[in-house]
Amino acid sequence: MTIRRLTRHDLDDCARLAKDRGWLPERHKWRLLFEVGEPYGIDAPDGDGLAATNILTRYGDDHAVISMVLTASRFGRQGLARRLMEHVLEQAGPRTVSLHATDNGRPLYEQLGFRVVGRAAKHTGVFAGEPSGRTRPATEADLGEILDLDAELFGTDRSAVLRRMFGFGVQVRIADGGFGHCWRNDDNTVIGPVVARDEETARALIGDLALHAGGEVRMDFDLAMDGMVRWAAEHGIGDPWPVSKMVRGGDLPGDRACQFLPFMQALG
Repeated sequence: MTIRRLTRHDLDDCARLAKDRGWLPERHKWRLLFEVGEPYGIDAPDGDGLAATNILTRYGDDHAVISMVLTASRFGRQGLARRLMEHVLEQAGPRTVSLHATDNGRPLYEQLGFRVVGRAAKHTGVFAGEPSGRTRPATEADLGEILDLDAELFGTDRSAVLRRMFGFGVQVRIADGGFGHCWRNDDNTVIGPVVARDEETARALIGDLALHAGGEVRMDFDLAMDGMVRWAAEHGIGDPWPVSKMVRGGDLPGDRACQFLPFMQALG
């Protein structure tokens, strides 16, 4: 089973593989990851789509993220996920590598040298609140300010991803000392990234984005941010589904206290 670089022609098979494992197809998300990352896969030996996938996204020279680690149910426990993981870790080189792991995936990642550095959880609901009056819709003219703030607080270069916010998402908002973005997924609107110098600015950005989106929204909080989790619950956002945050190599970059919501759990 040969590992190969996937192309846009494989997107339908990626969506099929996701549905096979009980995930949503998330075609919009897959397309973005194909643009900003390096998707790899193994073709199913029976000729029916893909047997396994993952995606490596590089942030500058010092950090990388692995996501969309999937193996078709009929090919489980045959070492395909390990083989693909070993391949992308080799591609990542000396970079610190991070990922989010379910309880099922965590043992494999620990065997490959990853360690748990925290817990995060998906929270969903319909946001109940009032506009903050502290944020405004951003335009591409604000991109330089957004990239400078993100480089400072996120701690590495993810400009290739952030430059796509205006085309990928529903809205980008900016405030004094922060910015936020939301994008439409299959069954809700995901809030993120949200980067801000303080919690009050982050709450203003998150609330205004959620109110603009309307309907059910999703927020993937680091569970160490218990104040943000409580605030979200007070505004109708709950039903957490937790995963482990794992790292291989050095420490995560930047000021984690200022990184309130990821672009998506796949991208940090």
